[in-house]
Amino acid sequence: MKFAPSLLVLAVASGMSFSAMADVKLYGKANLTVQSTDEGEGSFTELKSNESRFGIRGGEQITDGLEAVYQFEFMVDVSDADSKNGKDNITARNQFLGLKGKYGLIALGRDYSALRKSQGKVDQFNDLEGDFKNVFKGEVRTGNAIHYSSSSFNGFRAYATYVVEDNAEGDNTYSAALTYGDRSLKESKFYAAIAGDYEMEGYDILRATFATKLAGVKLGAMYQTQERIEDNVEGDGFLVSAAYDINKFTLKAQYQTLDSDDGFDKSGYSIGADYNLHKSTRLFAFYTDYDYKLKEDNSYVGLGLEYKF
Repeated sequence: MKFAPSLLVLAVASGMSFSAMADVKLYGKANLTVQSTDEGEGSFTELKSNESRFGIRGGEQITDGLEAVYQFEFMVDVSDADSKNGKDNITARNQFLGLKGKYGLIALGRDYSALRKSQGKVDQFNDLEGDFKNVFKGEVRTGNAIHYSSSSFNGFRAYATYVVEDNAEGDNTYSAALTYGDRSLKESKFYAAIAGDYEMEGYDILRATFATKLAGVKLGAMYQTQERIEDNVEGDGFLVSAAYDINKFTLKAQYQTLDSDDGFDKSGYSIGADYNLHKSTRLFAFYTDYDYKLKEDNSYVGLGLEYKF
């Protein structure tokens, strides 16, 4: 049943006592673009939902210094009410149950890998066509996993992901990260991270990330080296990004490139602007262009609206 997840959320919410509801937060965002897409076979216009989502999260104090926490999040395709290409309109995203205490959070279930959490906010076109996941591997959300996120110790945080075998033929995979500073650059002058994946979804990856703010301009940089396990094909590349706020506008630019041993080199750049109507609502426009060595180039022009709650 396509809408079973939303019915489940409503059933859970309606069954909670008023005291429990005080610790529950309903949240989400809708992000839609009208865009012209050219992927090598001519351009066409489409209405696209970009990782629109909703969820509930909360927790309860169970002892002094220990809290039970949970999150159940779903992606919803706002642009298409019916299933498309055999895919459900509503699908699972981050969903876990955990314990949170003085030394951090241990969660069981589906969440971002440690390497993915380390990226901070250097990706200025996250969830759009310019998202760096379209160039680099490693943007993993994994289930069957134990996730650990430490508390902050003098600005440092540690993250770890351990994926269990799940069956007799399965393998354990790992992800780990160490970060320093505030990824939003509100509480520190810079943000830095080093992270790695071991056989996570078929890749070994090492990634370094850095961000700072100079003269009002947010600057981001990332270097990544990756190796595909099945054939030992290696690739390495980098990303640079910038964002600048002018009154209610944010101007953005980003460039990313990856050189691969198998010849499938790719690079891309994006430029865009946001207009903040309200703290919850923004209009935005972007242009993204990808250059591929062994296939047709792609380009996208879009105008979008995002609302968060």
